[in-house]
Amino acid sequence: MSNAQFRAKSRILDMKLHAHHILVKHEYEAKDILRKLAEGKSFESLAKDFSLCSSASRGGDLGEIKKGQMVEAFERMLFKLRPNEISAVVRTQFGYHIIKRAA
Repeated sequence: MSNAQFRAKSRILDMKLHAHHILVKHEYEAKDILRKLAEGKSFESLAKDFSLCSSASRGGDLGEIKKGQMVEAFERMLFKLRPNEISAVVRTQFGYHIIKRAA
């Protein structure tokens, strides 16, 4: 591995993204929340009302996430999102997530 490749890989591994999420037990709940988001409801208020995660009281705010910190499916989706973009439903062993990458 060249020095340039090593530095590029290190930057990716050190990259941190600020994330919010909503965690629910069932896929139909997540799809209903996506509909509410499409209608203009606030992500943070929906997280407070519906998320099962302890981050719900903070509007789903998980803080900064870096590679290797979250389960693979969650992380893969988060690192694909653009700032302020909201994901489709993501299934993990914890349930169904809707992820928002903060600006």
